Amino acid sequence: MRRHRITGLLGAFALAAATLAGAGTPAAAAPPAAPASPAAPVSRPAPAPPVAPASAPVAAGAEPPAEFGSDWHDPLTPGPPVTRPPTRSCRVTLAQARFVDFTPYRGEYAPPSGCGRGDWAKVVLRLDGKVKGRQYDRLGNLTLGGVEILRTSTPEPSPDGITWSVEKDVTHYRDTLSRPQPVEMLIGNVVNDTYTGVIDVEVTLTFHASDGRTRPAADTPDRVLPLTTPAVTTPRNTERLLAEVYATGSGGGCEEYWYLTVPDAAPYSCKATDGPHREVRVLVDGQLAGLAAPFPTVWTGGWSNPFLWYVTPGPRAFDVQPIRYDLTPYAALLNDGRPHRIEVSVAGVPAGQAGWSTPTNLLIWQDAGRAVVTGALTRHEEVAPAGSSRWTPGAEHRLDTTGGHELTVAGHLDTSHGRVATTVTRTVRHTSTHRWTEGESRDALTAEWTDRESVTRGPTTTRTARQYTMDGETTLGAGDRLRTVLSLGDRADTVVLRGGREIDRSRLDDRYTGDASYTANVPREERHAVATTTARYRLYGSQTPGGCYDRTLTTVQGMLTVDRRSC
Repeated sequence: MRRHRITGLLGAFALAAATLAGAGTPAAAAPPAAPASPAAPVSRPAPAPPVAPASAPVAAGAEPPAEFGSDWHDPLTPGPPVTRPPTRSCRVTLAQARFVDFTPYRGEYAPPSGCGRGDWAKVVLRLDGKVKGRQYDRLGNLTLGGVEILRTSTPEPSPDGITWSVEKDVTHYRDTLSRPQPVEMLIGNVVNDTYTGVIDVEVTLTFHASDGRTRPAADTPDRVLPLTTPAVTTPRNTERLLAEVYATGSGGGCEEYWYLTVPDAAPYSCKATDGPHREVRVLVDGQLAGLAAPFPTVWTGGWSNPFLWYVTPGPRAFDVQPIRYDLTPYAALLNDGRPHRIEVSVAGVPAGQAGWSTPTNLLIWQDAGRAVVTGALTRHEEVAPAGSSRWTPGAEHRLDTTGGHELTVAGHLDTSHGRVATTVTRTVRHTSTHRWTEGESRDALTAEWTDRESVTRGPTTTRTARQYTMDGETTLGAGDRLRTVLSLGDRADTVVLRGGREIDRSRLDDRYTGDASYTANVPREERHAVATTTARYRLYGSQTPGGCYDRTLTTVQGMLTVDRRSC
């Protein structure tokens, strides 16, 4: 898998990735693949009739085609749409661009005049995109006044063309949205005689006004600061401080597949001295202040098989969610009016190796009743990181990896409404088993990451247990027939306690399964590709209207065969 996906393609994209990294913008995700395989040969079905156009509904009882044609259903995600209040709304076009190279779009933003001035009930960002021809999956970002408000990736197109959309609630960027700002957006791309897909996007913001019955959005930060340099001075009356980090491994190199890297001694095409364990860490003045497990995003050309993702991308591929860290215990130290260093790093990346991007925003709540809030950092306890990668050679090589780390920090602040203590505990764990054969014609991974967090602020405790899973295998068999079977999971359970009594609970369960085969190293029309995918998104609790959301999407050869809602 790696030999085709990375080793063969890395050279062509190294310059582009390096250019983006040097510019401080995210690199393009790696190309779709020339492949890697099924264990047994797969017979080639007769050419199929073309799939119904994505814009036309599939007729009831229609049979899926025998194989992929020149078009398929437009990309879909099973997650819920952003809910919108029934109030007056105003729409602003934030960006409109056609990306053909690595030139960013630049423009100017001004807030609307007809829906209030910062006291909005909700603000919804929407990206609408279209692309046609042949193109790789690309990684993009959008910043407003230097604040990153969207990180996304693109689907790979059909020859006949596709459209897709992404929605995101961006209300918590109220501070940034409330005044004119420069806009910058980049989806790095290459267009030439071979890769013909021009990525055409429009991004809009819809502002929903508050009124007598619909109040302004609660609990939005007073300030949002982009962490453009490690040195930062926060307001002296900060009483709550979060960092959000858009951490992505990408750029067409091995860190796009960090979960598959192996120690230097093992015979595999992607190396990392200490193996595949990664942690995204935040340091304040050189002291570890936060840690988290990165999400193992699979982009839409991932695992050497774009046919897995043409209609249903993997979890978070279109909406890269930032990792959040509660840094409130450090607010007392930061409130002295002097510059302090806040730094973000990814532990486990080999020294000098590129591939990770970690743009960071600081979300700040201020005490309106005091000009200066004092307090103290009272506790810092770290259980030293532990883990290992053990390689077992053989006809089938095996790498068993474990990793883990735990941190507890606590502090208090003397605010205008009394002393408020905050304690944050976070524990990350990682286990994986990676198996592969010589030449990597068979490549398999079973992995699990857990990220457990407890934040106690005054009488309220919020506990979140996150679990990410990946179980897949790619094989390259007789006749260069490539097959990938893969399942992904993104789960989170959150409970809120006040005075020890449960007051809220929610559960997320986002799962993807896919099985796709095609013939590698031949023209597109000779690939004879087949694929079945299922994506199911379930959300229970107060985060969704009615307390329940459950949607399942199933595709066969690019045709949407199931779109079922169960709540």
